[in-house]
Amino acid sequence: MKLMKFSLMAMFVIISSATFAQETNKLSKIQEFHERKWQILITQAQLNPKEIEDVKPVFLEYENLLWKLHQENHEFFKSNLKNAKNVKPNYTALNDRYIDNEFKEAQMAKNYHIKLRKILDPETLFRYYKAERDFKRQLLQDLKDKKEHDKH
Repeated sequence: MKLMKFSLMAMFVIISSATFAQETNKLSKIQEFHERKWQILITQAQLNPKEIEDVKPVFLEYENLLWKLHQENHEFFKSNLKNAKNVKPNYTALNDRYIDNEFKEAQMAKNYHIKLRKILDPETLFRYYKAERDFKRQLLQDLKDKKEHDKH
């Protein structure tokens, strides 16, 4: 009986550890992504040390909120579309969620802008936004290149 309890407990600990490790690995990849983006932004926008210190918490807050919103929406769409072979999806709910998400992202971007505008002068903020656009463009190009490379 004790051996069975011990075995069950050991199995639970192993499964919990594996799940925790997967979540930790996923979080570290997200953090790596944010850090890589941050380094590109500060370089291309030519932020000085004071600006770097002041902008980084605003950047991280925005990125984490955006990531959380994307995760929630990914789960929503995934769960609503997984049974699409058996049951017709609720397209009204899917469409409403899509537009709500776009609106939330726009609100978040506006709040982000208001905070950044208090920290950065207009020219630096312009460079910062350009660096963000360039980062997104490069990310999409990298994904496209990877997809093409994987085909061959």
